[in-house]
Parts: sequence; C-alpha cells; structure tokens
Amino acid sequence: MTKLEELTELLVNEINEFNKGIEKLEKITKQLNKTKIKMDITEYKALIESHLQKMNEHRNAQERFQNRFEALLKTAKVYPNWAVIVFIIAILFGLGSITYIIM
Repeated sequence: MTKLEELTELLVNEINEFNKGIEKLEKITKQLNKTKIKMDITEYKALIESHLQKMNEHRNAQERFQNRFEALLKTAKVYPNWAVIVFIIAILFGLGSITYIIM
C-alpha cells in the first residue's frame, strides 16, 4: 500500500505543480494582453519628410526644365531667314530661266 500512496502523492504533487504553472502562464498572458506596444516612428517620419522635400525639388526642377524647353521650341525656327530667302530667289531664277529658254 505504501507504494500506491507514494505514487498518488507524487501524482498529486505533479498536478499541483502543473496547476501552478498554468496559473503563472495565465497571469503572464493577461499582462501581455494588457501591455500595448507602441512603435517609435519619429525617425521614419523625418526620413519620409526629407524624401518628400527632395521629390518636390526634383519635380519643380523638371517642371522648370519642361517650361524652358517648351519656350525654346516656340521660338525655334527650322530654317534661318536668309536660307529661306535664298531658296525662294533660286526657285524664281530657275523658273525665269526655264521660261526664257522655252520662249
């Protein structure tokens, strides 16, 4: 009988230890559920703001370049004036020569 009593005492002790472990785990989970983790994102905000400023600067530079390029295209000429005048005179001279030869 003593062995049976020893075994039951050991089982009771083990069950009690198991219950204590469960109670500790329950307390820890309650504490974890109550604990709120806050992230510190101030560094990321600063990085994002500086990146946003750089992007705005680049966008403004691109807009200035586009405006300047469009202004240059508006004032650009395909051929200079003297070349157009010489071409017209050459055509007139050629037509005059052809009509003189034919008549």
